[in-house]
Amino acid sequence: MEPWEHDERWALERIHSHPRFAGAASLERIRALMAALGDPQKALRFVHIAGTNGKGSVAAMTANVLTHAGHRTGLYISPFVLCFRERMQIDGEMIPPGELAALTEEVEERAGGLAAGEFEYVTALALTWFARRGCDIVVLEVGLGGRFDATNVIDPPLVQVITRLGLDHTAILGGTIEQIAREKAGIIKGGVTVAAPHQPPEALAELYARCAETGGTLIQPGIGSVERLPSDDPLGGEVFDYGGLRLHPSLPGEHQIDNAITAVEVCRQLRAQGFALSDEAIAWGVAHTVFPARMEVLSRRPLVVLDGAHNPDGMRALAGMLDRLRGAGRRITLLMGMLADKDWTHAAELAARHADRLVAVTPDNPRALPGSELAAAARFCTDAAASEDIPQAATMIVESLRERDALVCCGSLYLAAELRPVLLGLLGQNQNPTK
Repeated sequence: MEPWEHDERWALERIHSHPRFAGAASLERIRALMAALGDPQKALRFVHIAGTNGKGSVAAMTANVLTHAGHRTGLYISPFVLCFRERMQIDGEMIPPGELAALTEEVEERAGGLAAGEFEYVTALALTWFARRGCDIVVLEVGLGGRFDATNVIDPPLVQVITRLGLDHTAILGGTIEQIAREKAGIIKGGVTVAAPHQPPEALAELYARCAETGGTLIQPGIGSVERLPSDDPLGGEVFDYGGLRLHPSLPGEHQIDNAITAVEVCRQLRAQGFALSDEAIAWGVAHTVFPARMEVLSRRPLVVLDGAHNPDGMRALAGMLDRLRGAGRRITLLMGMLADKDWTHAAELAARHADRLVAVTPDNPRALPGSELAAAARFCTDAAASEDIPQAATMIVESLRERDALVCCGSLYLAAELRPVLLGLLGQNQNPTK
C-alpha cells in the first residue's frame, strides 16, 4: 500500500500498538531505532527541557519566541491535550495527518523488527519529521525522567533546562527529590549551559554535581530580579519587569513568572550563540503563548477554567489561583478527576479547601481513580459528590453557573483532554482552535 493511502487512524493504531515500556530503562533501543533511520537528529540543534512542573510552559514560550523571530522551530511535547498530532509541531502547526501516516509507514518499514516502546517510536517519528522539514532549532520536552528518556538520544544541545523539580512518577524515578533530580539531571551533558529556575536545595545540589561532572554551567533565573507590577485580573497573567524587560505572560498563575524568566534566559543563551532574538520578540512570544489545559480560560462569562495540574506542586499553583478567585468574590465549583497513581489524597484535600462545591469524576483511563473515592477524600468541602457521567456533570454545572460563579476543571491532563471539547461545545465555542 502506498503511504498516502493510509490515514491518521491507521497511523495511531500502529503507534499505539507499541507497548508503553519495551524493557529495562535504557537508551539502546532508541539509539538502534534512530540509526536505522539514518540518525536524523544529528542534523538538528536543540533546546532540551526536563523537569517536574513547568517544562511544557517553558517549551511553548521558548518555541513561540523563536517562531516569532523568524526561526523555523520544531516543538515536541508530551502528553497532548487536543489530539495526538499536537505532540509534534513546526511554527505552531501540528504535523498534517497525511505526513504522520506516510512517516509512520516509513519508520515501520525501516525499523524492521526492532523493539521499541511507544514513546521511543513517537520520538523517532518527530525527530525524523523535524529533520525532513529543515528546522533551524527544535525545542524538545522530555517525556519521563531524563537519563533514559528517549529524547536523550540527541547529542549535546545548545541549551539545557531543568524546570522546578518535585515528587511525581515516584514509582519509576524514585521516592525522594534527590533521586528524581538525579534522573532529570541525566540530560545534562557536553559542557552546555543549564538553566534551572528556583529549586529545592536537595535538587539544586544534584544539578550542581552533574554540571561539575560534565563541565556544564548552571544558571538560575533570578526571581529576586523580578519587579511585580499591579494587576487586578487573577486570570490575566502576571505583569512584571525582569532585567529591563517588561513581561506579561498570557498563561495565568504566579508560577508562570518562573517559567517566563526561564524562557527569557534560554533565549538570551541562544542569542549569545548567534540566534537573532530581540527583546521585543522575547516579550511578544511570552505574551502570546497559548497552551491548552494550563489554567486555560475557556470562557469569562461564565468563568470556566481548565487545568491539568495533578502533582503536589501543580496543585499548589492551582490552589493559589483558586485563592485569588475566592478573594475576588467568586463562588467556585471544582470538576475534578485524577489517576490512582498520583497523590490524590493530598490533592483532593488541598483543592477542596478552596471550593464551595466539588464534583468528582472518573477519567477515561485504565489508571483512573474512581470519582467516589476522590469525593470521599475531599473532606474540607462540605458539598462534595461523585458523578459517573462526565458530560452530564459538566452540562449540569455549566447550566447552573451564576454571574459570580466559576467552574474550575482539574486533576488530570487526561480528564482535561476529555472535558475540553465538551465544555467548548456547551459554551458555544470553536472545538478545534489549533491549526
